[in-house]
Amino acid sequence: MEGHTVTGIGARPAPVLRQYVDSYVGFDLRGLPTGVHCGPPGRALTAVISLSDPLEVAAGVDDGSPVTRFGSVASGLMCRSVAIHHDGRQQGVQVSLTPLGARAVYGVPAAELAHRLVPLDELLGALGVELVDRLRSATIWAARFAVLDELLLRAVGRGACGDHVRRVRPEVAEAWRRLVAARGRVQVGAVAAELGWSRRYLTERFRGEVGLSPKTFARVLRFEHAHELATAHDPLPWADVATVSGYADQAHLVRDWREFTGRSPTVWRRGEVLLGAG
Repeated sequence: MEGHTVTGIGARPAPVLRQYVDSYVGFDLRGLPTGVHCGPPGRALTAVISLSDPLEVAAGVDDGSPVTRFGSVASGLMCRSVAIHHDGRQQGVQVSLTPLGARAVYGVPAAELAHRLVPLDELLGALGVELVDRLRSATIWAARFAVLDELLLRAVGRGACGDHVRRVRPEVAEAWRRLVAARGRVQVGAVAAELGWSRRYLTERFRGEVGLSPKTFARVLRFEHAHELATAHDPLPWADVATVSGYADQAHLVRDWREFTGRSPTVWRRGEVLLGAG
């Protein structure tokens, strides 16, 4: 892929935001082959603001899901990859929120956004419009990240006035933290017992707040780990990826990979033009 350029720069949000917002990533991709990028499911709710042409996104890969154009888009937790259609060029900013941050920033539980793609201004209103305008007006990444800090702090302040934040049950928050810390390799029943809840009650409460059951979220976390290993500059063989990320065997990994991406691992690797682009 001679002649292509790939710029990616990450940043941490302001300290007061970090319990709600995990990271910012600015990206500028040019000269790549036209294709479809599989945006994989993971632990975070994502918001993407395009700094160039509108994003063309579908809520599933190779499954007939309609493609929608967004200037900025927010998504909840997913059980499948989103398909991001591109012509070889994309420029924008991605914000990763914790599921427990959905109330703080958007004023709704993460469960309301699960499996959905929503225009960002539907959630943030005029603040979302201002955010997009100011990000596009800024000319350097540091200034864009400063804009994100400023406006997301305003969103959290607005939410706190409405008491959105305190309605997350501490047991749900703790279950989420334990699942993330273990990368999904923990027994849900054991977590429930340690919290003093039954597994069924934890499942109901967790799904009602996050949008996925603890078991499904654990599977997403395990897949996320495998995906990180598979996208490394010097990736492990698939059998080793399966072992390190906690799958019973490679066949188990393949089944989950098909479910979460719509493709087998080898077909996914052939079709993902952004792999190794940097």
